[in-house]
Parts: sequence; structure tokens; C-alpha cells
Amino acid sequence: MSIFRPMPSALAGALLLGSAVAAQAGELSVPMDEVRVVRFARPVATVYVGNPTIADITVIDSTHVFLLGKSYGATNLVGLDVNRNPIVNDQVTVVAANGGTVTLNLGSAQITYSCTEARCQTVPKPGDAKEIYDAESDQIAKHQDMTIKAAANQ
Repeated sequence: MSIFRPMPSALAGALLLGSAVAAQAGELSVPMDEVRVVRFARPVATVYVGNPTIADITVIDSTHVFLLGKSYGATNLVGLDVNRNPIVNDQVTVVAANGGTVTLNLGSAQITYSCTEARCQTVPKPGDAKEIYDAESDQIAKHQDMTIKAAANQ
């Protein structure tokens, strides 16, 4: 579970004004390593992401959050009002930029790929061959760790 505190309003306003894309409630899709602005129809007091290894959020204000695609997959985003009543429960899918998913079955082994027009790359999914799943999961974890370290050094 992931909960974030709002960022300073001056910074949030500047970032929001600079954003060209604002997502509306419903099914949300964001490419890995990209951010989308999600706009809520009503103010939320608390926002959760079901699986913060797939996607995460940073609260801008009570009606806007940044949604970050961290690794391929699907999770959900839940927003609660001040009385802890749910007002948003949307599916979040993290995808490759401009691409789709292909599953290759080799006998009993399965390998999942995320494809763009230029290339396909393996994506760890439950049910994939263990050695590929483990190697890709390790690479994603290292990628996320490097991103966190780079952000901390700014």
C-alpha cells in the first residue's frame, strides 16, 4: 500500500500547468517510467495504489495526483473522501510506450513480451519461465533502485 503527502502547492501548480495530459476517472493507462496527471471529479482525502511496485502516486492536491508507471502490469487506484468513503476505484495498467503484450508459449514454458513498433522486450508475469521471470524481476528492481537513488541526489 502506498500513501503520499501533498507536495507544496506552488510546485504542484507549476507542474500541473506544465502537464499536457490529464487523465479522467475510469481505466487508467500509463507507460513505464512516465507520469500522467489524474484528475478526480470530487476531492479525495486519501489515495492508495494496490501494488506500488507497478504504479505509484504523488498527491498534488485534493483533486489531482501524479501517476507513475514503475513496472509492467495492472493494479488499482483507490481514493477515499474525508469520511473514508470510496469515491474512486480505478484499474491502472502500466504498458510499454506505444506497444502491446505478446505471450510466447514454448511447450509448458511461457515468456511474456511487451512490444512497441521498434522492438519487443521480456516482461515478468506470473506463469512465465522461472529463469526469465527471475532475471527480469531483478532487472526491474535494480532499475527502480537506481531511479530512487538518482532522485535522492537531485
